[in-house]
Amino acid sequence: MEFPGLGEHCSERTCKQLDFLPLKCDACGEVFCKDHIRYDDHKCSSAYKKNVQVPVCPLCNAPIPVKKGEIPDIVVGAHMDKDCKYNPAQQRQKIFTNKCLKPGCKRKEMMKVVCEQCGGNFCIKHRHPLDHECKGSSHPISKAG
Repeated sequence: MEFPGLGEHCSERTCKQLDFLPLKCDACGEVFCKDHIRYDDHKCSSAYKKNVQVPVCPLCNAPIPVKKGEIPDIVVGAHMDKDCKYNPAQQRQKIFTNKCLKPGCKRKEMMKVVCEQCGGNFCIKHRHPLDHECKGSSHPISKAG
């Protein structure tokens, strides 16, 4: 049994395949089979309306507007040279900023390790009161190993 009203023929003149699940091109509005639905496959004359790619700066991830006829690589390069908001010093912020207050120790920690007795900031090795010769108000109970 045939269904004469079911499906459509591909609009590509070299194909004309009867497709029961035809696809409509969103740029030109013609019907195509699965093999010719892409803009390049059917040489779509209206592809420029839909096939628009906006370049993105690789440093700051900002979209870069490109006018018709301009080369995207040149426009992105110009943006990187003068308009880019990328700041390498800001991108590489130091993580270990909390310096140990024990004299002679140069270690830094990611988080503050504050002594409960004297309120000083110390590294993991000198965090216990006896390890940094604490001058706090109370006497330490024990020395950590």
